[in-house]
Amino acid sequence: MAWWAWMILGAVLFGAEMLAVDAQFYLVFIGLSAALVGVLALLGLTAPEWLQWLIFAGLALGSMFTFRRKLYEKIRGNVPGFKEGIAGEYIVIDTDLAVGAQGRTQFRGTDWTVVNSGGTTIAAGSRVPVTRNEGLTLYVSADPSPTP
Repeated sequence: MAWWAWMILGAVLFGAEMLAVDAQFYLVFIGLSAALVGVLALLGLTAPEWLQWLIFAGLALGSMFTFRRKLYEKIRGNVPGFKEGIAGEYIVIDTDLAVGAQGRTQFRGTDWTVVNSGGTTIAAGSRVPVTRNEGLTLYVSADPSPTP
């Protein structure tokens, strides 16, 4: 296969992963392997087509098994100390919030709907933990052990 065909294949696979498909970085490494075979062909290291495909497969498998998990964890956040979501963070309630009632408050620079999921009324100005969130709705509780 010509060097430019390998480069196009690599760009299509890489672009598909980045723009359209969430294949957990498999297509990234396959695309980069195709681009590397294209670079080798561009540099004049020509080989029969079967050998190009064998090099491509070896590079793709080798790079996926060696680097994919580490890179995926770093980018997706599965590393020690990474906290997903906002549960456990504290917010200040602007108005009195009865049990089960909802109100509005500012958090991270935007307005959020806040629902009191605890068993006691929350007074205006209280600083309470977020127990969970669903979209732009925060569930908060002033109870010592909040119920989600």
